[in-house]
Amino acid sequence: MSTRPTDQVDTDDPTLEADVFARNCQSRPVLQDVASRWGVLALVALRAGPYRFSALRRRVDGISERMLSQTLQTLERDGMINREVQQSIPPHVEYTLTELGEQVADRLEALIVVLETNIETIKAAQDAYHRE
Repeated sequence: MSTRPTDQVDTDDPTLEADVFARNCQSRPVLQDVASRWGVLALVALRAGPYRFSALRRRVDGISERMLSQTLQTLERDGMINREVQQSIPPHVEYTLTELGEQVADRLEALIVVLETNIETIKAAQDAYHRE
């Protein structure tokens, strides 16, 4: 007999459909990782091709070393990026997008383009909001 409460959802059940709006959906924490402030920027930056850590940190202006390292580890764990140690002297690490990471980064870049091309409308809405 099971001792699990009936309202607890089994998140490891492969027959369950993904529904990000459901509290226990496995896709929700991945969405959180990808849509984080630094996750978005790292993924879209990597669309340009392979990056070494220091070059990626320069590209994603304002991110700390620690935060970039955590972000890259999380995105690697989620299957969005590959981390490859190059056999050189001295050895260096290169980051690239996986096929899944490319799909996600493409959509994120589309969102960024919408925001950037509509920044004047956004600023006007913000100004109007603050005037009220």
